[in-house]
Amino acid sequence: MSLRAYPTLTGQPPTVIAHRGASGYLPEHTLAAYQLAIEQGTDFIEPDLVATLDGVLIARHEPNLLHTTNVTELTNFADRRTQVVIDGVEQEGFFCHHFTLAEIKQLRARQPHPYRDQSYNDRFEIPTLSEIIDLVQHVEATTGCKIGIYPETKHPTYFAQLGLAVEERLITTLVAQRFTAPDRVWIQSFEVTNLKDTLPSLMRVAGIQLPLVQLFGLESQQPYDFVVNHDPRTYADLLMPDRLDMFVSSYASAIGVWKRNFVLAEATVNGNERLTGEILPLVSHAHAAGLQTHVYTFRNEAIFLATTYAGDPIAEYQQFYTLGVDGVFSDFPDTARQAIAVN
Repeated sequence: MSLRAYPTLTGQPPTVIAHRGASGYLPEHTLAAYQLAIEQGTDFIEPDLVATLDGVLIARHEPNLLHTTNVTELTNFADRRTQVVIDGVEQEGFFCHHFTLAEIKQLRARQPHPYRDQSYNDRFEIPTLSEIIDLVQHVEATTGCKIGIYPETKHPTYFAQLGLAVEERLITTLVAQRFTAPDRVWIQSFEVTNLKDTLPSLMRVAGIQLPLVQLFGLESQQPYDFVVNHDPRTYADLLMPDRLDMFVSSYASAIGVWKRNFVLAEATVNGNERLTGEILPLVSHAHAAGLQTHVYTFRNEAIFLATTYAGDPIAEYQQFYTLGVDGVFSDFPDTARQAIAVN
């Protein structure tokens, strides 16, 4: 397949988004993982953003630090272990909003997945959003390579209830560091209100306009702000063609969807999955609404590949590229890039 054959909304090759950095190789959400992703040819790095006790945005996939840091080994923080309810689910662990930034900087990142390389554990700090922007700006200044940042506002309702709203801090930081080009920043969320109302309002005041991405979970699930506001709509409702066209496209430039939202698979007897052959017309519906389609999450390990691909991650990318997806979230951005280069 030649590069011109990709049926994306823009006609350009798909965008490679380094999911938590090159997280297949190094502990996720570390400057080292982001740097490696840049070296591997990613277009965007993806930091998930949560807030510290003193209101600084840091990169962690979840507020709970239990599995992605060495916090359990630091005895001075033993009394921070507690239980909280996040989006209606009780969790036990150590939570970012109970730590100041200075305390967060005492922690070190760990690889949370046992099937991945553990040799880099406890080497890297937890980065702030400002430090991530500094990295990208340094890369541009020294190499001329313009890498984008694709931040996710994690659990926005939860953090807003704590008085630590992520959105205002995100926009303030981007403006302060003069990183506001709309082709360099895409902001994503699994909730709706912050994309539809909060962020546009903040951006108007700041005099900037950045593209927003509506993320979708399982079709039966609801955005948590819908749960709080007693809105009965599910993600499946929002993915209906008329809702994409008349509602989602009114505030978003793209949708971020799980690959099984439209390329369907079924479980096998040994616990893997195989493709059913049924492909729903989600990409064409999104494109008809003027929305790009960014798909998550692509991983090289055989446990994440449908048996149909015979252990070849390139085959999986090629199928989705042929379907016209506009971007892919990948733990292995070098493989995503390699798949684009395959003719």
